[in-house]
Amino acid sequence: MDKHLVKDILDALDKLYPNPTTALRYRTPFQLLIATILSAQTTDKQVNKVTEVLFKDYGTVQKMHDMSLQQLQQYIKGCGLYKTKAKNIKKTCEMIIEKFNGRVPDDLEQLQKLPGVGRKTANVVLSNAFGKDAIAVDTHVFRVANRIGLANSKSVLETEKQLMKNIPKDKWSKAHHWLIYHGRNICKARNPLCNQCPIKDMCSYYKNESISTQE
Repeated sequence: MDKHLVKDILDALDKLYPNPTTALRYRTPFQLLIATILSAQTTDKQVNKVTEVLFKDYGTVQKMHDMSLQQLQQYIKGCGLYKTKAKNIKKTCEMIIEKFNGRVPDDLEQLQKLPGVGRKTANVVLSNAFGKDAIAVDTHVFRVANRIGLANSKSVLETEKQLMKNIPKDKWSKAHHWLIYHGRNICKARNPLCNQCPIKDMCSYYKNESISTQE
């Protein structure tokens, strides 16, 4: 995509979603890490309900490490796949204490060594908890980026690479949130609200749909 077109798209999204941030509630890098692990196949709203109670009682890595697996399962039962997530969280707490001196690492490779932490989760933590430039590609980012034309790939990793190439580095983190918000509000999975979209004239999907309806 042309650099000027990319800039116009990003400027439009910036106006539409100023001061973007994650919907997950947290006070420390550790809490964001746990919340992001819990967010897989669950809404951020549901995660916040669960973590509001969990973090009040067990909001530090040591406290969460010391609670039993069964206790943790009861706290996070409102999230999908809670048994698997509970096991991963317990192992992650153990590794943070034993290998990282009780602190969440601020490095992509080190974060991905933690159980239950993939590239997307690691990038969310890097961007939001540590203020580093990163693009976390979730389902919204993947869908919207490829629809608009900011990326053209069928794989999550390749989409991330293309976004990192096409978007200026100092806008990576904001662009991640812009694309999420746009996916939730307008560029929905099943019935995208193209007529309400301020960037439709710059969007590859909209242009192709317009051509197909004219044929």
